[in-house]
Amino acid sequence: MKTDTIVLGAGIVGTSIALNLAERGRSVVLVDRRGPGEETSYGNAGLVERASIYPTAFPRSVKALLDVALRRNPGASYHWSALPGLIPWMFAYWRASAPARILDYARVMDSLLVHTVTEHQRLSAASGAGHFFREGGWLKLYRTEGGLASERAEFPLARHYGLTAREVSIHEALELEPSLRPVFTGAVLWSDPHSVSSPGGVTQTYAAHLPQLGGRVLRGDARTLARFCAGWSVKTEEGAVEAPNVVVALGPWAMDVLRPFGVNLPLQVKRGYHMHYRPEGNASLARPILDEEGGYVITPMQGGIRLTTGVEFAGRDAPRSPVQLDQTEILARGLFPLGPRAEAEPWMGSRPAFPDMLPVIGAAPGQKGLWLAIGHQHLGFTLGPITGRLLADMMDGVTPVVDPAPFAATRF
Repeated sequence: MKTDTIVLGAGIVGTSIALNLAERGRSVVLVDRRGPGEETSYGNAGLVERASIYPTAFPRSVKALLDVALRRNPGASYHWSALPGLIPWMFAYWRASAPARILDYARVMDSLLVHTVTEHQRLSAASGAGHFFREGGWLKLYRTEGGLASERAEFPLARHYGLTAREVSIHEALELEPSLRPVFTGAVLWSDPHSVSSPGGVTQTYAAHLPQLGGRVLRGDARTLARFCAGWSVKTEEGAVEAPNVVVALGPWAMDVLRPFGVNLPLQVKRGYHMHYRPEGNASLARPILDEEGGYVITPMQGGIRLTTGVEFAGRDAPRSPVQLDQTEILARGLFPLGPRAEAEPWMGSRPAFPDMLPVIGAAPGQKGLWLAIGHQHLGFTLGPITGRLLADMMDGVTPVVDPAPFAATRF
């Protein structure tokens, strides 16, 4: 089977790339070992961010570092066995989290974030996924005055980029979300982001639109990717597929495929867990809620109220250790009337991340026809559609919608 482009990885990023290429008349085959949206793109908090100009940075203060090291921060955990291999990456992450570099991050990320909502809206309208989406932003809660003061410090930069952040009182927060309990000191409503009731459902609906544009979705093993004289080939359940171009959008599994071709990039993972709960009585939520100091998000999903944990530094394939879920569930039950767990086991996924907190989007160094869209860390679902548009621009050789230079793999 011959095609113009093979896209490896049917998460939100790969699916969005395939759609953008197919819209431009390219023949595309989207390949994954599972169905679209069944891996990392399934398990997130369902946010289409517009306001994440501040990254999920590495702790800089001694107190914050000690809180993580001594496991006093419910938003961060680690496996001792993983730390030796992570030290160089974490040092680079720490350096990239310096205050001066955070401003550079904000400038670069805003170039993508300014398109996130509109690009999702475009794909959702074309594919019929609009029923998953809701407006209303998201609400950040703070248990201490110090935490709230840190959030206030972000307001000037937010206003610089045209974002709407408004501090609300406990009373106003409870008017917005009547089922919450007043266990917090204050709150901030970020109005610009949107959210969805099923990120996996959105990805699946986007992928279902691909055949209408002439593309195909096939099951296959990305690790069978091979070079041949005219380009690239990969094995699928329907036989080998050949193309002059291949896009690797495999999230945490990207390096398994790239290393054999000499593409070595500092990609690591931040693991996370989620669980769905039935709300008690008539309790409900209208939007995602971040308990900043509690280290978790609760958000209304089709499967119930989803509790999503923070970061676990561990090997991608290491045994599960959902201690953060157990810890944050206690805090979440104090904030919202969660009923029983709706699943027997928690879901676990891995957020792929580079130490500078920016994704790689563009050509792979030294490999003709090999393209990369990886390392979106906490913003994969948000950035999928704009990544698809940007990479399609680059592959078509037209003026890109966003300056791609900061996302080049050669920066490493």
